[in-house]
Amino acid sequence: MKVNDIRNLTTDEIVKKIEETKEELFNLRFQQATGNLEKPSRIKDLRKLIARLKTVLHERELKEI
Repeated sequence: MKVNDIRNLTTDEIVKKIEETKEELFNLRFQQATGNLEKPSRIKDLRKLIARLKTVLHERELKEI
């Protein structure tokens, strides 16, 4: 998901997406610990996506002030 796509989402949708992504990241880390992880690069991608989502949220908070 690109930044422009994220900016088109509402704040509630972004928060929901962060929660879903964190849950998926947790599951992938659990798979990694048990040795069943097929795509290790997915963890890195999810971490970057969470950072993008949080950045857009922070930008919106700063605009409101």
